[in-house]
Amino acid sequence: MSAIGLERVSRHFGRVRALDDLSLDVAPGELLALLGPSGCGKTTFLRVVAGLERPDGGRVLIGGTDVTALPARKRPIGMVFQSYALFPNLTVAGNIRFPLDVRHVPRAQADKRVAELLELVQLEAETSRYPHQISGGQAQRCALARALAPRPQVLLLDEPLSALDVVVRSQLRDEIRRVQQSVGTTTVYVTHDQSEALAIADRVALMNRGRIEQIGRPEEVYRAPASLFSATFVGGRNALELPVVNGRVTLGAAFELAAPANVNGRVMALIAPEDVVVGRPTDGGLPAMVSGRTFHGAVTRLALSTEVDGRPVSLSADVPSRVALGLDDRAAVTLRVEPDHVRLFPE
Repeated sequence: MSAIGLERVSRHFGRVRALDDLSLDVAPGELLALLGPSGCGKTTFLRVVAGLERPDGGRVLIGGTDVTALPARKRPIGMVFQSYALFPNLTVAGNIRFPLDVRHVPRAQADKRVAELLELVQLEAETSRYPHQISGGQAQRCALARALAPRPQVLLLDEPLSALDVVVRSQLRDEIRRVQQSVGTTTVYVTHDQSEALAIADRVALMNRGRIEQIGRPEEVYRAPASLFSATFVGGRNALELPVVNGRVTLGAAFELAAPANVNGRVMALIAPEDVVVGRPTDGGLPAMVSGRTFHGAVTRLALSTEVDGRPVSLSADVPSRVALGLDDRAAVTLRVEPDHVRLFPE
């Protein structure tokens, strides 16, 4: 039995189809990341599961029970909003206790549950502080603990880290995963940040225009995109429009492979920057020139310029920074790509 099930769910706002006949199952204990651009339907998906939006069609099930007509307050869910939404007049402990008090949980039992959660999210030292007295990361952990307090069947996280700085976001991302695995709550995590989705999820559902474009384990979505949208949205790939000649697709001496069946004319070739092999002029491959660089710590992304059949071509390549140090701007290099690493799609 699925922990969450959507059966042909639709939600329209005027002419906009936020959810377009969408079906999806989330397994018990699974952390599913919903990934996609702004406006693709991620938050509407979450709000429909939470009961904050009523679908125009289809059914929503939680634990096998049809909750489509059930109001949000009666659904077995916990939700963490992008803005945290902590009560400013309650302490950290008071915020975590609030959903227990609303449910009239006995005092001793509530005290024990709050203590458990304070330890779980590492806020024991902040228990008596108010929201304005703690950091953004601590506030987010408090909101997470509050959502978990009544032991919900489902936890919904709506871009919970988008308001935090990069370092805190990375640390808290790992904390959320640790907490989720500790309690085993089925979780849907909405984000537009692919690094978050790939790092935290058991499966990633890539959304586009109200539909699931692709769903699978993070490594599957990253390494084997199922559509042109998936290939361009995940991985920061190079996108090259190339001709099909005698059933083959080539980029000079860089690569050659068979075109997809029944495709004539032109195709889009998608290549991840880490799959572009940069060599010395004597190594063989397509001659190119370094035209720019961006330092990313252990890796440097090189901008490469070349020419194929009189057409200028630009690609990005990720190389170890220690290797990039030996390549001056405008340095002559060669580039190659293993054919297995090139994804081809009809134009």
